[in-house]
Amino acid sequence: MEETMKKPLIVLTGPTAVGKTKLSISLAKAVGGEIISADSMQIYKYMDIGSAKIKPEEMQGVPHYLVDELMPDEEFHIVRFQQMAKAAMEKIYSHGHIPILVGGTGFYIQAVTRDIDFTEAIQEDGYRKELEALAEERGPEYLHQMLREVDPKSAQEIHANNVKRVIRALEFYHQNKTPISSHNEEQKERKSPYNLAYFVLNAPRELLYERIDRRVDEMLADGLVKEVEGLKAMGCHQGMVSMQGLGYKEILAYLDGENPLEEAVRILKRDTRHFAKRQLTWFRREPEVTWVNKDEFGYEDEKILEYMLDVCHIKGIL
Repeated sequence: MEETMKKPLIVLTGPTAVGKTKLSISLAKAVGGEIISADSMQIYKYMDIGSAKIKPEEMQGVPHYLVDELMPDEEFHIVRFQQMAKAAMEKIYSHGHIPILVGGTGFYIQAVTRDIDFTEAIQEDGYRKELEALAEERGPEYLHQMLREVDPKSAQEIHANNVKRVIRALEFYHQNKTPISSHNEEQKERKSPYNLAYFVLNAPRELLYERIDRRVDEMLADGLVKEVEGLKAMGCHQGMVSMQGLGYKEILAYLDGENPLEEAVRILKRDTRHFAKRQLTWFRREPEVTWVNKDEFGYEDEKILEYMLDVCHIKGIL
């Protein structure tokens, strides 16, 4: 009974290139849903090809949120995503519809499904600038060693070159005198405040990797290099959050003369495969998920949709 008192929320996620977009439209039309993008790149205008952004005609009239809402020079991070997603959900509930979170950024999805509390994670500019200066002066390894001393668990999980996250963890410790890893563990234990149907769409690894390689080739044929050239002409550079996305950083490195195009494409395909692997590892750790293995349904979207609707009925969402 308690579950039915909670507001409904459907999640459709899975590794990159598995085929979430097309299925999400069928699902939204079947349940009277509106879609919120749980993707760190599709939020940006002018970044269409590299982010595999849904085209307006593909939306088939289904409202989409957190797509084309920010300029490439704007910061987009987990806290901002959570705020924007919650605002979109309220709007969707006010229409009497069901929000459907669609995308592959696991941490973003978790921030909403568990309603993770980020209030203790407020940025402190003075200390942050001090850490940035240290990273500049002594290198990322020095900062990583600082983190190892106060929060070894985070240091193990965060690569030394991911200076942004290392700084974030040090900043959290500085403010709260407790490691961010402990805070994150506590937050992961939170139960979802929603009546949740959480679907992870998956396909056999060889097929997934084939699809990833093919998608990269299609992006290049569709004009990915020209898209990144346009962004570069607008003043976008490697230091921007938006330009850290797969497809953008590799092509930008090519345009900046760091790699030949063939090498940039090879790195992009390799790193996208690694990303898909990491996504699957993340989803396997999540409780409450319903795995939807496409091969078990003969790769037929109609059968997959039917199964998902059955699960939604069982959970009292429909």
